[in-house]
Amino acid sequence: MSYKVRYTEAAREDLKRLFTFQADQDRRAAQNARKAIADSIKLLQEFPFTCRKAIPENPLLREMLVSFGAAGYVALFEIEDNNTVTILAVRHQREDDYY
Repeated sequence: MSYKVRYTEAAREDLKRLFTFQADQDRRAAQNARKAIADSIKLLQEFPFTCRKAIPENPLLREMLVSFGAAGYVALFEIEDNNTVTILAVRHQREDDYY
């Protein structure tokens, strides 16, 4: 089964914020981070249930860890139905929580 992956507007804003922050430090690293996130998100098209549950009460709300450098990123997503996965938010692992 293949899932369609879509992004909320908030998740798109998170990605822009993260890229802008990283690009201010190192543009090449920002491009590599963008690629790492995109490559990881592609896995959700086939295997969304392999990611950890964000909260035990909702098995369809999950988090994907994206390795990058010493830390990485976390993508919060929801498995909407048998066809759709929605990225709700993305944050750096060193951030407190999703915004």
